[in-house]
Amino acid sequence: MTYQKIVPHLWFDTEAAAAAEFYADLFPDSKVHYTNALEGTPSGDADQVDFEIMGHQFMAISAGPEITKNPSISFMILFTAEERGKFERIWETLTHEAEIRMPFKRYDFSELYGWLDDKYGVSWQFYLSEEKPEARIIPTLMFINDNLGKAEAAMRFYMEIFHDAEIEGIHYYPGNDGPDSKQHVMHGQVRLEKLSFAFMDSAEKHDFDFSEGVSLIVKCDDQDEIDYYWGKLSHVPEAEICGWLKDKYGVSWQIIPKVMDDMVRDGSREQLQRVTEAFLKMKKFDIEELEAAYRG
Repeated sequence: MTYQKIVPHLWFDTEAAAAAEFYADLFPDSKVHYTNALEGTPSGDADQVDFEIMGHQFMAISAGPEITKNPSISFMILFTAEERGKFERIWETLTHEAEIRMPFKRYDFSELYGWLDDKYGVSWQFYLSEEKPEARIIPTLMFINDNLGKAEAAMRFYMEIFHDAEIEGIHYYPGNDGPDSKQHVMHGQVRLEKLSFAFMDSAEKHDFDFSEGVSLIVKCDDQDEIDYYWGKLSHVPEAEICGWLKDKYGVSWQIIPKVMDDMVRDGSREQLQRVTEAFLKMKKFDIEELEAAYRG
């Protein structure tokens, strides 16, 4: 797996480790890297899991029922005609105890497509690609409610912030079917730090919106990077806690020093406890203080 600077993070009640194992067994080229317990967090002892699905890194935490996931950020799975049978079986497995948002069938925009929220609350879109895709999994942000009509502005906002960024395409609704206008983005796609993201507007009625249930981690090389991304993204002061922030669209981000990967993966129970106690006192992370806590 290549290094991934932006990493989706999933919040679970108690099922993070079980969900990661489930996805690792279900999807090809997938595995769990490690599970560690963070002790004494506001949610009690929290399991933190690092895993990958089809070469795409994810992180997850079991941190209680207060936060839930929803389809405002879903994950588009791209597969080819040669893989159709395999992904039909994966879809069928995911349908157990799932909420089907769009049945798996042919649509005007795709020969085969489906959208569901699985039994763990993670939202997946399956899309048959005409060509072999470079990106197999694309985090997809849906702009709804007060954010309706802001998908294109958000694409350009994030492209201004991340240094390695380019637009991969943008398509608008035809404006003659349904509530969306010709100014609304039906599907836009940008590459941020070598990771593709999709953006869409939806004028349908929705009873959810962006939340901490699915957040985006930015792994930073040093304190200057932490300061830079924090300054560019943070828009809601009361949401600043333990490296977490919310941007002006309500999307949750975690601005994390890359060295914390090594601490969580390799640290002893006592080292992890000291680091946890240190970062629980922080809003924006201070690398020197975290490293001092790790060393004891």
